[in-house]
Amino acid sequence: MKKIYVIRHCEAEGQLPEAQLTDKGLNQALELCEFFSTIKIDRIIASPYKRAIESIQPLAERLKVEIEIDSKLTERVLSTQNLTDWFEKLRLTFDDIELKFEGGESSLDAMKRIVEVVENIFNSNYKNTIIVTHGNLMSLLLKHFNKDFGFDDWKNLSNPDVYLLKNENNQVTFERIWK
Repeated sequence: MKKIYVIRHCEAEGQLPEAQLTDKGLNQALELCEFFSTIKIDRIIASPYKRAIESIQPLAERLKVEIEIDSKLTERVLSTQNLTDWFEKLRLTFDDIELKFEGGESSLDAMKRIVEVVENIFNSNYKNTIIVTHGNLMSLLLKHFNKDFGFDDWKNLSNPDVYLLKNENNQVTFERIWK
């Protein structure tokens, strides 16, 4: 059985790619490190965003595992326009996964990116992999495996959050394992 631990980054100072973790987020990264202390990890892949890398850095250092960067794990861009009603627009993209706003990416396009990463991992020789990404992209991955995972589930994600995907005989299941 192959396992992928999908992690949403810890609390950050903002949404920009260079946004760092807050002091609370840095402490959460240490909690993540402790959380994984008894779990064997073969590989770590992260979004290139600073908050994703900082979230997993303590664990990578403890395990002496190099963090691989994959741009397919970057946060989804809803629109390049400043949407004052972005929250409602985001809700709409969970119901209509092909809906796309100006300069943005549809849920379906973003979902395809992260599913490609997950499929590549499941087809590799690694048994236990961590991927560190962002809330919206994580939600879309979970929606891919369970169509009922939706906007309200995204709203209920925490920073950080951890879901375990298991692939047993080409049957993928997932569960939330973060406290």
